[in-house]
Amino acid sequence: MTDLVLPVDIESKILLIRGHKVILDRDLSILYEVNTKALKQAVRRNIERFPKDFMFELNKEEFADWRSQFVTSKGDKMGLRYSPMAFTEQGVAMLSSVLKSKTAIQINIKIMRAFVRIRQILSSNAEIKKKLEEHDRKINTLISAVQRLVISPEPKKKRKIGFDS
Repeated sequence: MTDLVLPVDIESKILLIRGHKVILDRDLSILYEVNTKALKQAVRRNIERFPKDFMFELNKEEFADWRSQFVTSKGDKMGLRYSPMAFTEQGVAMLSSVLKSKTAIQINIKIMRAFVRIRQILSSNAEIKKKLEEHDRKINTLISAVQRLVISPEPKKKRKIGFDS
C-alpha cells in the first residue's frame, strides 16, 4: 500500500487550521492503514508526547465547519461523532514513536517529505511575491518619471542676444 501513496495524495490532506498546517486523524488512519479509533487510543495512551503545538482537537465551530465543507454523504458521517484530532508536522513525527508498524514508518517518511515540500513551495511563493513587488515599485517609479516629463511645462523661450534685423 505504501508504494501506492503518492506525495500529491498526502499534500492534499494537509489543511490549514488555526494557522497550523495539519493532517486530521481520519486521514492519517487511512494512510497508516489503522482505524481512527485505534490511532486515537494510541495517542491518548501517550498523551504526554503530544503537547498542544503537536496535536489539538478541533473545537465545536471548527468541527462543524469542517463537516459542512468536506462531509456530504451519510456514509461519510459514520464515525464523526467526535471532533477530529489535528496533527502538526511535529505531531505526525511523534506518531512514529507511537505507531510502530512498517507501514506507519514508511508513511511517516512520506508525510515528512510532503510537509517539507509544502514549506518549500510557500517559501518560493514568498520570494516570487517579493520580486514582483520590487518590480512593481521600479515600474511605478519609471511611470512617475515619464509622467513628470510629459506633464512638465515647456521650457521658456530664450531671448536672443543681439539685434533683430
